[in-house]
Amino acid sequence: MGSSLSFFLNPRGSVPVPPANPGLGDLPESCVASVMVYLNPSEICSLSMLNRGFRAASSADFVWESKLPINYELLIDRVFGGVDDFSNNLCKRDIYARLCRPSYFDGGSKKVWLDKGTGRVCLSISANGLAITGIDDRRYWSRIETDESRFQSIAYLQQIWWVEVGGEVDFPFPAGSYSIFYRLQVGRSSRRFGRRICNSEHVHGWDKKPVQFQLSTSDGQQATTQCYMKEPGKWKYHHVGDFTVTGSAANTKVKFSMTQIDCTHTKGGLCVDSVLICPSEFTERLKRF
Repeated sequence: MGSSLSFFLNPRGSVPVPPANPGLGDLPESCVASVMVYLNPSEICSLSMLNRGFRAASSADFVWESKLPINYELLIDRVFGGVDDFSNNLCKRDIYARLCRPSYFDGGSKKVWLDKGTGRVCLSISANGLAITGIDDRRYWSRIETDESRFQSIAYLQQIWWVEVGGEVDFPFPAGSYSIFYRLQVGRSSRRFGRRICNSEHVHGWDKKPVQFQLSTSDGQQATTQCYMKEPGKWKYHHVGDFTVTGSAANTKVKFSMTQIDCTHTKGGLCVDSVLICPSEFTERLKRF
């Protein structure tokens, strides 16, 4: 009787009374999630710490699916061997987080990951995954373990007449523009009494002729650049060129090479770490290293 009376006394019936001072916590989760679709991953993670509602909204599958590469299932199949084995019981946010962690494939010679801030694909090929002329002859090249490499190992050139370091990758790159870089260092670095030092004993020949870099893709794109090897003791990213992927439904094959084949003089004292393929917008960032 009392409850019925209170119903009639309340003109709004059972409709909830809005809070006197509404705040962000009163926004519907669906509305918050719809806004998060337009934010980058870092902004989404920051907003998720505001309150419980924002945290729940930030876990919505459609929010993180919009941040994943459009062909992320092809990427997973190429790297992990199957979508079902990889993403079983994982929500889209967890799939994104897993793909942001570097993952080895092709026998550990390559590594791929998503840039946390943009969701763009980055790929690195180790010196072990490159075709290096004379690599099996210890008079010319040697492999050295070091913590200065993503792969914990580099190829070191002592002396040779003909320098040729190339490779190729066949990978389902999402649509976009990409750049290729060789990570190289003139001189061999080591540590002595806790300090990093550079040994330039074998460094010679790089000031006579420039090194030439080339790339070509399966759809006919080509690029060529050249530069002199300078600044001993400093790892540098040498830009090979750019290529564009227009579709995301098939693999793109990319070939790249670094050569100095002037046989009038020998070359030596060069460290080869890896080749990096990354979105072209990262080029300015890499120039600072």
